[in-house]
Amino acid sequence: MQNIDDTSAEDELIRLLLKRQTELNALLEVTQAINKDTATPTLIQMLQVILKSYLQVGKLRFLIEKDGSYVLISKYGGDIEPVNALHIACLKLNKFKLPTPLSSHDDLLLCRYDYFIPIYHKKKALAFALIGDFNPSSELLNNDLNFIQTVINVIVVALENKKLFKERLLSERFQREMELAVEVQNMLIPIKAYKDTSVEVSARYIPHQNIGGDYFDFIRLNDHEFLWCIADVSGKGISAALLMANFQASLHAWSAVEDDLANIVERLNKIVITNTKGERFITLFLAKYNEKTRKLCYINAGHNATVLFSQNEAITLKLGTTMIGVFDDLPFLNQGEVDIEPGSLIVNYTDGLMDHEHSNKNWGEESLTEFIKKHGHLSPNDFNELLMNHINLVIKGKPIDDVTLLTLRIF
Repeated sequence: MQNIDDTSAEDELIRLLLKRQTELNALLEVTQAINKDTATPTLIQMLQVILKSYLQVGKLRFLIEKDGSYVLISKYGGDIEPVNALHIACLKLNKFKLPTPLSSHDDLLLCRYDYFIPIYHKKKALAFALIGDFNPSSELLNNDLNFIQTVINVIVVALENKKLFKERLLSERFQREMELAVEVQNMLIPIKAYKDTSVEVSARYIPHQNIGGDYFDFIRLNDHEFLWCIADVSGKGISAALLMANFQASLHAWSAVEDDLANIVERLNKIVITNTKGERFITLFLAKYNEKTRKLCYINAGHNATVLFSQNEAITLKLGTTMIGVFDDLPFLNQGEVDIEPGSLIVNYTDGLMDHEHSNKNWGEESLTEFIKKHGHLSPNDFNELLMNHINLVIKGKPIDDVTLLTLRIF
């Protein structure tokens, strides 16, 4: 006849096996949910069901690390404490890597709970949980605590993988956006050299990063007129590149049918406002030259002043208006007009030519003007090359923005 002790041991073994089977089933359900990319709230709800219904955990605070701080993502039972108070209290337990009893802890917040459950990965704390109103039998305590730590760890790893996957998607999206922006901008940049009997043009363009916000253009309007523009759009990336593409198309369209520069600039302002709702702006210098009258008309819309070098004198072309894309209607608009002598050199540039990582008292608008006076006899291409080399020698810091240099010699 089987004795009572043998029967008791057999019952305990069966109970333990059934418990382990239930634990495995619970982990399997969580794992299957993770593999199906179940939403985070559902995973948290599954954790709460396991702790409440299966393990009879009456109180839970589950915090996870996010951007250097902790976020409370699951809570039930008792009065809910502020997240900051929970975080500060648990900092006292940062040396513990295993489930740790708390009922006798001297901290007034921690002693309200039974156990501290830490989750680490390669010595980095990813999450922690506080559990309370938890009274398992002594022989099953270690098993239950290890199971709680395991199931929480599985969910934390899943959330980390979701985070990393999202970051990778954002990174790939950003990279593709940059590639598209580069493609768009390459289509915007015209030929960097042009020469006929009336004018010689040379340009240098150095983007600060893969994609810049500068734009320049030279348009031969007819047999005796040409127009050019240099511009800088706020921001970078595909949105800035697309804005510039739209700006270029609009400039070409309106310059073909509109003689008055003021009207062109006003229409460009309307277009930028419509496209950006005032969230971006463009600075630009727009000029048109008539070879028969030898008159240059220009508008400077908040851009770096173009320098005109003629007969050993250098003047800056500043008349114009504010940057476009800021006001629905430009508050003022003044058009400049200059007579151009044969052999005049016109230097257009963006602010990247002047701004560098380390400020240098040896380089500024006055020193640029002096350089132009000294070397204004050179061809546009030779002038640009010498100027860029000079900047590299005088200024040790790198440019902090795109550098565009557009130089014309009018014969």
